[in-house]
Amino acid sequence: MSLDLDARQRAMLAEMGVQVWWPQAQEALPAAPENRAATDLSTPGLAQKSMKTGAEPRPAVPLRKAEPSGSPQSASGAPRSGVGALDWPALREAVAACQACTLCQGRTQTVFGVGDRQADWMVVGEAPGEQEDLQGEPFVGPSGQLLDNMLKAIGLSRHAGADSEGAAVGEGPRGVYIANVVKCRPPGNRNPQPDEVATCDPYLARQVALVRPKIILAMGRFAVQSLLQTPEPIGKLRGRVHDYQGVPVIVTYHPASLLRNLPEKAKAWADLCLAMDVAERSG
Repeated sequence: MSLDLDARQRAMLAEMGVQVWWPQAQEALPAAPENRAATDLSTPGLAQKSMKTGAEPRPAVPLRKAEPSGSPQSASGAPRSGVGALDWPALREAVAACQACTLCQGRTQTVFGVGDRQADWMVVGEAPGEQEDLQGEPFVGPSGQLLDNMLKAIGLSRHAGADSEGAAVGEGPRGVYIANVVKCRPPGNRNPQPDEVATCDPYLARQVALVRPKIILAMGRFAVQSLLQTPEPIGKLRGRVHDYQGVPVIVTYHPASLLRNLPEKAKAWADLCLAMDVAERSG
C-alpha cells in the first residue's frame, strides 16, 4: 500500500483531528522477531520523541499454562485447549455458551467479532461496552466511528472483504477482522480483571489462528497485555514491531482513549503508518 496521502485520506485524517505530518524516506524495518521479543524501530520518520510513558497502574495478565486436551469447556465451564481445534461456527457457539467467569451473568449477549475472516489486518480491542453488548458487535458508538474513520483513511473497512461464509463480496476497501480480548461486557463498563482476560484468551488465540492475518493492531492496554504478556505501558511499547504466534503486532491507543486525549491522535496515526509499512513487508 502506498503511503502517499490522497484527498480521501486527508479528509479522514481531518475527521480524526490529526494535523498531518509525513515521514521521510524510510529504511527497511527488521523482520518481526520470534518469541514475542520486541524490535526497536530505527525509522527516523516514525520514531517518537518525548513519548509519554505514564505511571498509571496496569494489572498484569497472568501467564497461562497449557491445558490438557479435551472439550472446548471443562466441567467448571472454563475454556480448554480443545478450543484450538474449533472451526468458525463451533467457535462462535462455544463463545455464546461460555459460562467460564462471572461476566456471563450480566451480559445481554456475547460479542464475538466482525469483519473479513480472511483479512490481512486484524484489530484487537479490550472488552465490550454497553452498546457493544446490546448490538453484539465490537467497536460501536463514538469509539467505533473513530475506528472506522481511522481504518477508512488507510483503505480498510469492517464491511468489506468476505462475508461470514468466506465468499468475496464487492470491491473497494479491503477487509479487516475486529475482535475484543474479552467477549462479555464487564459490569458498568469497568476494566476487565486479569482472570477474565486470561479466561477469554483461548477464544482470541483461535480467532487469530483462523484469520491468519499479516498484521495485528492491538488497541488499548488490556489488548496489549493479553497479546504480548507484558505489564509495560503502551507508551513504552509503541513504535516497535512485536510478535504474537508469528504475526507482527503494532501497539496503539484505544479509540475511546483518543476521544478523551485528542493530542494522542497524531501518535495513533504514526502507529497506523508503521502498521501499513509492516503489513506491506509481510506480504
